Order: sequence, then C-alpha cells, then structure tokens
Amino acid sequence: EPQDPGDRKRAGAWAAILAAMAMHANEGTVSTTAVERLVAAQFPDWSGLDVQRSDSEGTRSAIFRLGTELAARFPLKRAEHDDVRAALEAEVRATREIGDHVSFPTPRPVALGEPGEDYPLPWAVQTWLPGVTATRDDPSDSVGFAEDLAQLIGELRAIDRRGRVFTGIGRGGHIPDHDDWMGTCFDESVELLDVPMLRAMWSRFRELPAHAGEVMCHGDLTPANVLVSDGRLAGVLDSGGLGAADPSLDLIPAWNLLDDAPRERFRSLLGCGDLEWERGRAWAFQQSMGLVWYYVESNPAMSRMGRRTLERLVRAAA
Repeated sequence: EPQDPGDRKRAGAWAAILAAMAMHANEGTVSTTAVERLVAAQFPDWSGLDVQRSDSEGTRSAIFRLGTELAARFPLKRAEHDDVRAALEAEVRATREIGDHVSFPTPRPVALGEPGEDYPLPWAVQTWLPGVTATRDDPSDSVGFAEDLAQLIGELRAIDRRGRVFTGIGRGGHIPDHDDWMGTCFDESVELLDVPMLRAMWSRFRELPAHAGEVMCHGDLTPANVLVSDGRLAGVLDSGGLGAADPSLDLIPAWNLLDDAPRERFRSLLGCGDLEWERGRAWAFQQSMGLVWYYVESNPAMSRMGRRTLERLVRAAA
C-alpha cells in the first residue's frame, strides 16, 4: 500500500487505467488530455504543441505526436518505475547506436519524462519520423525494398558487438528453449489454424543445428516497424531491441514482409546459407504462431500478419 500521497495518487491513476485493458492482462491506456498535462508540467517549452494520438499497430507503447517534429512514447505494460526507466534508457542508447550506423532514417531520442498525476510510469520523447508503415503500404512485391532491407541488415551486422552476447531472453538463441511457449500457441490455435501440420513443422525447426556465432540485430523488423515510400525502405522504427543474437533473427522480415521473388533477391544479397535461412524460417514461425491467437481480438492487424507469414512459410515448405 503506497504511503506517500504522490504514490497513492499515481496508484489510483493506474487502477483507473487498468479498467481499460486491451492487448495484455497488465496493460493500461493513456489519454490525450493526460499527455497534454504531462508535457505542460515537465516540458513547458512544448506546452503549446498540438497533441494527437498516432494510430499505431504497436503493442508495447501508445504513441502521441507533439506538433510536427516530435513523438511521445508511453509504455503500456505495468511495471516498477525503476525497471521502466532503465528500459527506456537502454532504448535511448540502442536507438542512438542504430542511428549512428545505418543509412536509413531512424527516430532520435530527445528527452525522458517522469510519472505524473494522470500517468504512473516514465515515458520518452523522440523525433517524429514521417512515412507510412509497411502494414499500410505493402512493399511485399518490391525487389527494391528487398534490396534496401538487405542493406539495412548488413549495416546492423557490421556494428561492433563490443563483447555483447545474447541475453537468453526471447528469440535469437536456442530454438528448443521456446517449446513451452509453442505448446501454448498450438493449444490456443486449435480453432484458428491447422495445428497438427504446424506442430510437425515446429518439430523439424527445433532440431536445426545451432548457429555459428552472434551479430548485432534489430530484433523486431515487423511491418509495423518499417516505413515505406514508393516501394522503398524509408525508415526504421522501434530500435530499442538492438542486441547480439543469432544472425538468422533479422531474417524474419523475409517472411513477414516479402513475396517469393523479392525474398530470393534478399537472400542472395545477404549470402545466406541453408542453415541460416532455415533458422530464419524457424524464428519467423515462432513469432507468427504467437501473433495469430494472442492478438486475434485485441489487435487484428497483428493477427493477420501472423497468418500471412505462416501461409508463406507453409508454401515454402511444400
């Protein structure tokens, strides 16, 4: 039970937020009015800027535009203040590092905000990157986009690891470590997908040999995190997951973003051998199996992306 009046007020605000849960069991929301108050209180120089919620397909943060050049990101999942602050600070470092090493536009960190009366967590401000995400401007048949994507991944792989290694959390390490999660996905997908066939695919993926070494990866190159213009890659979003991992991890967009011919061009440019390519298919499979059932009601666009990716993987295996 919070004892400090400010803590009690924030706890009460969070309890009200939880009444509007959406994609995750421990998720809240944040209103435009709350954002306006937070900005005015903590960054008065921006208090006159127009605040508009961005219609994002993202699952971890609510995004608000501040005027024409800034964006504020508000984490939605409940967590301890210090943990959220540390995660945002890590995102700042990762976003700066990617921005310094890739040729494509990325948002730049601007400031970190603190909890307020209407929102109980730290939050972040970065530059607004104009463009349309690949969920709305489908680049799947563009060879030029595939070439840009291969260039981006090559530039990410060239970043010095500086001794960094895979943390053991999430995708990018030992494929069978995900057996329990996949079991949950299969159980939850019985009414949605051809589960026996998909179980058989996973049984083959989990037997693949280990990867030979680690490189720096973006880790979340989904359609919602890349911007498209005239069939080319126009920007890269949500770079806070930059880290050392299996090189195959960043091959996931070969399956969630590309059709057959562009995919072959992508593979050729990266020089992927058979094992690396198959492990990339395994990571794409693991991701998409979770998306279909988990977001089927709360985020239909993400669920559809999972289905589309699985369809491509199944066709490739036929």
